[in-house]
Parts: sequence; structure tokens; C-alpha cells
Amino acid sequence: MTHPIVAPCGTWPSPITAARVAAGVRPVAAPRIVGDRVLWLQSLPEEGGRIAVAAPGDGGRPRIVTPAPFNVRTRVHEYGGGAFAAAGDTIWFSHFVDNLVYVQAGDAAPVALTHDGQQRHADLEPDTRHGRLVAVREQHGGAGEPRNTLVGLALDGSGSTTLAEGADFYAAARVSPEGRRLAWLQWNHPDMPWQGTELWLAAIADDGTLAHARRVAGGRDESLCQPAWAPDGRLYVVSDRSGFWNLYRLEASGLAPVLPLEAEFGLPMWVFAQSSYGFAGPHEIVATCRENAISRLLRIDLRTGVATTIATPFEDIAELRVGPGFALVEAGSPTTTTCIARIALDDGAVTVLARSADELPDASVLSVPRAIAYPSANGRTAHAFHYAPRNDGCAMPAGERPPLIVIIHGGPTAMASNTLKLSTQYWTSRGFAVLDVNYGGSTGFGRAYRQLLTGQWGVVDVEDCIAGARHLVQQGLVDAERLAIRGGSAGGYTTLAALAFHDVFKAGASHYGVGDLRALDADTHKFESQYTNDLLAPFPERERLYLERSPIHAADRLSCPVIFFQGLDDKVVPPSQAEAMVAALHAQGIPVAYIAFEGEGHGFRKKESVQRALEAELSFYAQVFGFEPADDIERVTLA
Repeated sequence: MTHPIVAPCGTWPSPITAARVAAGVRPVAAPRIVGDRVLWLQSLPEEGGRIAVAAPGDGGRPRIVTPAPFNVRTRVHEYGGGAFAAAGDTIWFSHFVDNLVYVQAGDAAPVALTHDGQQRHADLEPDTRHGRLVAVREQHGGAGEPRNTLVGLALDGSGSTTLAEGADFYAAARVSPEGRRLAWLQWNHPDMPWQGTELWLAAIADDGTLAHARRVAGGRDESLCQPAWAPDGRLYVVSDRSGFWNLYRLEASGLAPVLPLEAEFGLPMWVFAQSSYGFAGPHEIVATCRENAISRLLRIDLRTGVATTIATPFEDIAELRVGPGFALVEAGSPTTTTCIARIALDDGAVTVLARSADELPDASVLSVPRAIAYPSANGRTAHAFHYAPRNDGCAMPAGERPPLIVIIHGGPTAMASNTLKLSTQYWTSRGFAVLDVNYGGSTGFGRAYRQLLTGQWGVVDVEDCIAGARHLVQQGLVDAERLAIRGGSAGGYTTLAALAFHDVFKAGASHYGVGDLRALDADTHKFESQYTNDLLAPFPERERLYLERSPIHAADRLSCPVIFFQGLDDKVVPPSQAEAMVAALHAQGIPVAYIAFEGEGHGFRKKESVQRALEAELSFYAQVFGFEPADDIERVTLA
């Protein structure tokens, strides 16, 4: 038997290199069932992060359907989603580079269906009876905010018609099975879709125009999502009116619950075209729900209201579609990365069609997380996934406790899942402990938990991260003198706030994070332009909170080194945010590093960027915590 190498945490040699993380991770998403075809979106890091429609291919490898250089993404709301639709052998998609919608018939070259690059489209829905795509349009180029509408795009490229207008935002337009009714969601400033939305219904006339449009459910205090038509023509939707996103059916008297549970059948609508349920027949729904951030798969008999669990190896089901006799899922587990999988409904047999990682490391270097709940400020209970260091080839010296990296998700209504992520295992296989926090405000725990962040951004999220770190310290699981915190986007803001307003963490890494809340309001896009009304407060009180909670105004209180990562094409959190923080810390004489990436936006997709960011962050922690990494990496400059 080979004895493990005894070496300080952080210095452990690991087969999970940054290059392997960057090259091996090929994100998959957006599964679709089109007749007898299965499609999904596949990211191609070897092609600069291009996203393509993919299908099952020979030898178990995906077949790329959309040819280079087409990049199947949309920038509606900046976060996109719903970038493609299909019928028969035809695919319609939004090309990220020029914002045009293209049509690809079989293996023919894609042809532009729209011609105005100022118009962005998302949530594409075929309406074959009227020869068009129904889509959300975001019109740029005019004065003021972009204008959002529901439109019909003629399939022959002859133009478009406006179907609904007047609301600030639209989503999820769905055509009924007989093609004579249209349901959709809409909402207005200052609400976000996880706060308040409305469900609308209209008749579709023979000429394609809408008639008798009316609101049938929803309002400012109810979040509706994922309207869908059953095969019998009845309309279903997910609502959080009970305190949890549950399934409802539209009746003459209003919404009727399908299966009341303290579980979440929905997700925050940051992106379009999400799906957590589908119909296996006229009397059966197959759905996925989350309880305390853990997913399960259900068969629901609509005649009896009885739900039966379908056993699967997955604990994180992000999206689900239903076909004849099977469910198609985007899912993962603590021991498998995100994949596109087909699950047989009769016996639960799983066939993996595509994986987001080409090859998994040996289980001996993989840390399996444990879900923990722990006390936080003001009597709250917070939630997280704790990853212990794991590398069977290495061991800590006697008496050493590992350094801890607290990870904060973006959103801020997002959710940390326990799906295997090589980017997390990169740290744990080198001797770091990791705490992936679902702070108050996160999804997966009901509306009340989500609303804990109302008026408390920069307070509750920070308190829950600090409480999690202290909880592990008190249990003797991590080193109190080597606590780091990292996050991207809103998680980057929480990172900077924790460092500026508290003296707990000894290092921080901000990935395209917010440092100046006033500047965020001034620079951000329409979708989030009034989000701080909820996260902070409406005017005029918000003026005071801008100053109190912006890390840029508390740089003199920050006393530990920070590294910043920023995409120079980021439209959600512009580079000016990171650059202002870097300048402020330089002025205070605090060691700081700034790594900027050309051609990257809000999140890094190029494998070179992913590799460089991981290696730079490892070099940063090595210098701060005083160890020498086993990896041969470029030393980041702290100045």
C-alpha cells in the first residue's frame, strides 16, 4: 500500500489542473424534444466558447448541428435563454454576434430571418398554424430604455407583427395545442419576475392577431413562471402563492393547486425558456422539484393527485422536458458533472447523451459535499454545502487545519447546488476546504427565504457567509487564520462587502463583482435597472444605503489582499466597477491584483480565460497564505 504524502494544504499535487478544468468543461444546457429528435446546447471551449445546437451522434459523442461561426445565444435581458427552437428538421436560433435570428433547414447553411441588429429576440416559440415564431423582442437603439414586446416573426422572412406591448417585460409566450390561444407572462418595473408577474391569455384570430387579451392570474405579490399547455388544452403554470413555487391549473374560478408541497417547482426567471415539468399524457405530469436545494423527480397522476418518486442518480435537475415514455433532463449529482440524460419513465433507466466534462478524475481526488444548516445572525438558519479537502495521495501534517474558501453564488437569488464541479474540486484536491453558501435570498427554500434579502443586500448575505466560516472554525474543520472568500457578479459584491465591513476573511477574490452600488444603477441594463429598489430601498433612503453598503466607500476599512477578475466586454457589471476598487485599494496600500480579459463578458467562456483565472487565484492564495503550489504556474503580481 502506498502511503500518502504528508504536505501542507495548498501544496498537494493534483491531477485536476486548471488546463484540465478549462479544456474539459463543456457546459450543456437547454434540452429539447422535437418530434423524435433530441437537441440541446453545447458549449465549445476549443472554439472560443461558441455555443451550438447539438444532437446525439455516433459513438456516444454529440453531433454539432449549427456550423461555425454561429453562436447560439441571445442577449435579451443580457442573460438570454430561449435562444433556439425547432420543428421537424428546421432550427431557428439567435446568433450572438449580430443579434439576428437565423433559420437552418436540415443540413443547409443558416439563413437570416431578421435583418435589424438593434432588435434582439429570445424565447422563440413556433406557431406553425400562422407560419411564424412568437418571440420576445428587445428593441435597442432608441432614446431611453430598450422597448420589450411580444412579436410574431414570419417564417418566410417577410417581416414581423407586434402581438403585445405596453408592459416593461414579457416572457414565456406559449401557443395552445390547437393553435388558437396564446398564454404569456408580463411584468413591470420595479418588480423582478421572482417577485411579481402576471399571466395573460388571448385568443388568436385566423389572421394571427390577438383578441380578448386578459390577465387571468398573478400580480405584484405573486411570482408565476413556466406556463404550459396540457395535451387536452388546459393551461398550467407554476405559482409561489403558497410560499413555494408549486404547480397550478387554470380553472374558471382561478388557479387550482395540483400538488401542494413545501418544495420548489420553479426557478428565478433570470433566463428564458426554463422548464421543470411536462406532460406524459392527458392525465400525468412528470416534474422535478427542489427541497432544501436537492432535486427529485416525480410522476403526478392528475386524476388522483398522487405523486410517485422516480429514483434517479441525480440530485440537481436544472431543466426537464418530457417525451413519449421518457424525460430529458439537464442534471448532475455530487459524483457527476452536469449532463444531458434520458430517463425512461417505466423503469428509471438512465442514458447519458452528453456530459459537461469529457473525463472525470479518479474518485480518490473528489470531495463529496455534505449539506449543512447552521445558525446565523438574528436567529436565522442558513444553508450551505461543505467540501472537505480530498486527495488520497496526500495528507495534512499533524495539527494542521485546512484553509477555507467560502464561495458565493451570483444572482443574488441563484442557488448553490451539489453537482460535481471541477472548478470546486480544483481547490479541494489541493488541500482547501470549500463552503458553497446558500445565504438568505437564495432559491430552493421558498419565497420567505428568498425575501430575507429584501432591503438587506450586503447584510444578510454577508452575515450568512461569515456565520458559515465561523461554524466550520468552531467545529475544528478549518483554520481561522486562513479564511478566504470569493464570488462572481452579485457574489463578487458580497465578497467585497464582507471584506470591507468585517474583519473575518484574510483574502478575497472578486469575479466581475460590484463595488459601487450607485455606479451599478447608472451603468446596468434595463432588466436589473430597478432591482436595487428591492435589494436596498426606494429613493430617497437608497441614497444613504448606497454610501453605507458600497465597498468603494469603505476601502479604508479593508485590510487584506484582494484579486479582481473582469471581462472587458461585460455589460452587466462594467469594468469600471473593478477598476475603481483596484484604484481605491492601491491608494490604501493594500496588496491587489487585477486580471482583465479581452473578449469576455459577464462570465468567462474561453478556455484560456478559465485557465488563467484559476491559476492566478491559486498563485494569489499561495502568496497570501504562505505556501508554494505544486503546480508550475505563472506567479501573479500583487502590488
